[in-house]
Amino acid sequence: MKAVSILKYVFTAIGLGLLIGAFFSYKSTQDFLGNALATEGTVIELVRSRSSDSVTYAPVVKFMTRDGSLIEFMSSSSSNPPSYYEGEKVEVLYQEFSPQQARINGFFSLWGVASILGVLGAVFSLVGLSIILFGKLKGRKIKYLKENGISVNAKFTGVELNSSLEVNGRHPYRISAQWKNPATSEIHIFNSENIWFDPSDHIDIDELTVLIEKDNPKKYHVDTSFLPKVAS
Repeated sequence: MKAVSILKYVFTAIGLGLLIGAFFSYKSTQDFLGNALATEGTVIELVRSRSSDSVTYAPVVKFMTRDGSLIEFMSSSSSNPPSYYEGEKVEVLYQEFSPQQARINGFFSLWGVASILGVLGAVFSLVGLSIILFGKLKGRKIKYLKENGISVNAKFTGVELNSSLEVNGRHPYRISAQWKNPATSEIHIFNSENIWFDPSDHIDIDELTVLIEKDNPKKYHVDTSFLPKVAS
């Protein structure tokens, strides 16, 4: 549980950091375009780059500046298959005071870094904030049921692993109980919140207290306050 608590803040911090990086990359490209000159260039080579599990190709482009200087540069974006071929004519954008920092006028050449950082930042932020929001909503639900709910005694039916959730290779436990609604004769099955240790040896009662919302037993909270606390 401690790992989940830390993880939500780590994911949120990483996400926000990536989004900030995306903003600065976007702003840098905008500033570049505001002062850029356009000319035609030629792809003269495709530089092969190998990582641990893939091979990509980055184009090397040659162009002439307005004052007649011949410049070569390698694009910061690479792909597989290659986005360009040798001899292809491309539009080049450059700033007069630093033509070596030229870029091909293409989406990924200009906006690739900002796009990747933005997508990753959004994913990390959403995961982290979702975990935080879920915890807050769960706390509000429990508080509401304690103040406005109805207490019923449900029959203890067992302890089970919650295989739908895994953290660091571990699954949490849940206590199960059932209650027969005297008004409708329907059986309601209740599951406790996730418990990160096996509570079986600490349950010596036949009934559990469950708080339910009046007229809506689907909204409930199983009271597990009788269990020992895990040392931090």
